[in-house]
Amino acid sequence: MNKVEVFDPAMCCSTGVCGPSVDPALARFSADLHWLATQKIVVERYNLAQQPQAFAACETVMSALRLQGNECLPLILLNGVVISKGCYPVREELARLAGVDAEVTA
Repeated sequence: MNKVEVFDPAMCCSTGVCGPSVDPALARFSADLHWLATQKIVVERYNLAQQPQAFAACETVMSALRLQGNECLPLILLNGVVISKGCYPVREELARLAGVDAEVTA
C-alpha cells in the first residue's frame, strides 16, 4: 500500500485550519488529504511545531531542510521519495503524484 507523508511548516495546529483567518489553500489541502485516504493511500501528516521528532527521524526531510531550509516545506513524500516541495498541490496533482484517479469519489 502506498504511503503519503506530509511535512508541514510550523503551524498553530496540526492542519493549520483554525483561528479567525483560515488559509483556503490549507482547508482545501486538508480535504484533499482526507479524500486521498479514501483511495486506499496511507496518509500521515506532521507539523514542525508539534512533531519535530518526525522531521528529525527522516533523513530525506533533514537533508532537504539542510539544503533549502524551511523553504522546502511543505515537503510531501510518497513511499519515502520526495514528490512535492514548497507548495500544497491541488487534488488533481496530488492524485497524479500518488498514482490514483482524481475523478474517483469515495
